[in-house]
Amino acid sequence: MDREILELHASICQIMANAKRLEIISILGDKELTVGEIAEMMDIKMANLSQHLSIMKAKGILKSRREGVNIHYRISNPKVVQACRLMREVMIEQLREKGMLSKVVSKGK
Repeated sequence: MDREILELHASICQIMANAKRLEIISILGDKELTVGEIAEMMDIKMANLSQHLSIMKAKGILKSRREGVNIHYRISNPKVVQACRLMREVMIEQLREKGMLSKVVSKGK
């Protein structure tokens, strides 16, 4: 059973190894938003966003519901957001230790 869990873990990590998908998690947080709202916040084409959302939903990272013509998405488990925040904190600490944090922050602007 441990091997199955490790394989699933690796599969989820592959899905999460994409900056746009991490951005989707960051945007959604504990909110539920429509595809249009997410696209507007990300400045991304709907077709591209739909692909990301579909992959994330298939892996159980997101849940969706339809309301009229709109599809609303939310994070399936709040621990997903916690895990992403924790990894971000680890990376920030590592960059800070190396004295590289200001370089990374200024490149992001």
